Amino acid sequence: MLSAKIYFHNLNFILPSGTSRGILKNKPTWFIKIFKTNSPETFGIGECGPIDGLSLDNVSEIPHKLKLITENINDLSNIDLSLFPSIQFALENAFKDLNNGGKRIIFRNSFLKGFPIKINGLIWMGSKEFMLTQVKKKLDEGFSCLKLKIGAINFDDEIKIIEKIRNQFSSEILEIRVDANGAFNSKNVFDKLKQLDKFKIHSIEQPIGVSKWKEMREICKYSPIPIVLDEELIHIKEKHQELLDYINPHYLVLKPTLLGGFKSTQKWINTANDNKTKWWITSALESNIGLNAISQLCAEYELELPQGLGTGQLFENNIVSPLTVNGEKISYQKNMKWDLSIFK
Repeated sequence: MLSAKIYFHNLNFILPSGTSRGILKNKPTWFIKIFKTNSPETFGIGECGPIDGLSLDNVSEIPHKLKLITENINDLSNIDLSLFPSIQFALENAFKDLNNGGKRIIFRNSFLKGFPIKINGLIWMGSKEFMLTQVKKKLDEGFSCLKLKIGAINFDDEIKIIEKIRNQFSSEILEIRVDANGAFNSKNVFDKLKQLDKFKIHSIEQPIGVSKWKEMREICKYSPIPIVLDEELIHIKEKHQELLDYINPHYLVLKPTLLGGFKSTQKWINTANDNKTKWWITSALESNIGLNAISQLCAEYELELPQGLGTGQLFENNIVSPLTVNGEKISYQKNMKWDLSIFK
């Protein structure tokens, strides 16, 4: 017999002066704790951390759905979670954790033995000066791959930031990825891509909004910069092969929380591999609970590209864990302990 409890934790971002006004200040997050009723000291923890406005989840309905889950944890067959991928991720995470002894072991692989994973350095959107300060910090820390969010400030200023970076570091030394989050449109996208192409950009995520398959297909076909699908994948449940065959993107970015868990992410990976489409996995601003699980998922594969797993350092009240970021590597330090006191 199983029991379950729900915990709420508001993750607060570390926001230095210069951050874009519209940026998230905190991230409401729920955790589900699953345990055998007669031995509650051994438990699995899963994280439900939707991003309002981006996730498929209706965030206002999550507390009710989680209450139903706790009341029916021994038989969830009648609870429809098809529109709640972040809850699906949390449940899959918690059950895997519990089944592996309640030790935050989700996949038994090299990551738990201390083998690191190479990650990109994430540059927050904000003022020109703020973004340049972040870039310098990441470069000083030894990152060889940076991901810049663009589309929040004046595009000419963003171009100047990228130009300044590229003048100092060639593409052989520093890989630059950009994420437009759908900021461009079909009328200006090729002009924007042409300007960015001068700086040997590795790839650009989601240059236009979602559900515009025909436009995105044309962009992928004629863009001078490799195109990455990101938000485009969130609403796709069955048409994985159809989407990749039609749009033919160069890369995929996979976020397990937004895609509905490990199995859903692995389905995308299998389809991408069959299509010879390259991919990388990234967190969606999870705490160290979710980040640990996603890192272990990454280590199930031979990784060719830097992954997007450096978000744990963004919070001032993250859950203390063995996850450590040293330069451009994230690793699991076996000599360090979890602090799970908030789940008691």
